[in-house]
Amino acid sequence: MIVLALDTAGVDCAAAVYDSGGDRLLADITETIGKGHAEHLIALVDRVLEKAGVTLDQIERIAVTVGPGSFTGIRVGVAAARGFALALGIPAVGVTTLAVIGAAHRPQAAGRPILVAMDAKRGEVYLQTFGADGSPVDEPQAMLIEDAQARAAAFDGQLAGSAVPLLRAEAGTTPVDTVANVFPIADVARLGAAMEVGDKPKPLYLRGPDAKPQLGFAVARQ
Repeated sequence: MIVLALDTAGVDCAAAVYDSGGDRLLADITETIGKGHAEHLIALVDRVLEKAGVTLDQIERIAVTVGPGSFTGIRVGVAAARGFALALGIPAVGVTTLAVIGAAHRPQAAGRPILVAMDAKRGEVYLQTFGADGSPVDEPQAMLIEDAQARAAAFDGQLAGSAVPLLRAEAGTTPVDTVANVFPIADVARLGAAMEVGDKPKPLYLRGPDAKPQLGFAVARQ
């Protein structure tokens, strides 16, 4: 099965073409752009298809990161994935960013479970636990840094993700700098190829958007 994988959930805009039959990554491109995923994604897809020597009508499945992550970026990726799937008459699947981080760190876990922690800003952390085989142990959730620190302190396994420095900091201290949330596109592709096809992918938002409408500037409904 030939899979086209997309990621716009963080600072990267990424696409990959993956052949699940031979476990071969045919091509991948990742560009760290921060914002502006909508303007870059389609051109990036054209480039990765050309690099892989594959045409769009040879794609058999679309895989896309659905969050948590950038509110706007996730919407761009999910909309593109659903559009490609509809146009090509093929399935699309959603892969959570937490699962991608967990998969990327499994080689380092040495057979232990993994607690994935993403810096959610505003004093919160996105958390999810995965077993040694990569299967989710619990549901993804957002929690306060202090609560996440307590959970991490009691966890016997591998910590992974951008919020690990926060989990290791002492509660009540000034928050430490964390790394950007990145989701390796090769892992998005492999996870997407292995998933059961279900409902159409939709954004996974564990809280509302950071941007709020300014008071006094709302347009009255007619």
